Amino acid sequence: MAEEENISQEEEEAPPLAEELIPKKPSRLCPRGIQTFTVARQSDETGVSGEGVVIEGVLLATGQCIAHWLYPRPKGSIAIFDSMNDFITVHIKPHPGNRTIITYDDGEQEKYGLFTEEEKPEDENIQSDTPSNN
Repeated sequence: MAEEENISQEEEEAPPLAEELIPKKPSRLCPRGIQTFTVARQSDETGVSGEGVVIEGVLLATGQCIAHWLYPRPKGSIAIFDSMNDFITVHIKPHPGNRTIITYDDGEQEKYGLFTEEEKPEDENIQSDTPSNN
């Protein structure tokens, strides 16, 4: 019986496994944590990546951006950028005809390209890099 008492005391002292698996708040070294996003193109000027969601990505607390192109299948390719702005400057802004929408995991969206007045965002915080000429 003494062994059973010791085992039950150890179980009470150790935190339940389920609690250990619950994500913790980010440390002060990375207060923002990780943010995910997708990149959807309404058209494809180059004919390489296609239309729809073509990239899934991660924005790290350090500000670095990891982009995973979903094409060519099955694995696509991965690139790391110093910042989200660098990624947008290289892969989004040069192709305004693609009409690109970046959607973050919190629902925030940024639109880039040649959107019509009806398609332009109502929220002034959402970016539309190229004005519509319609």
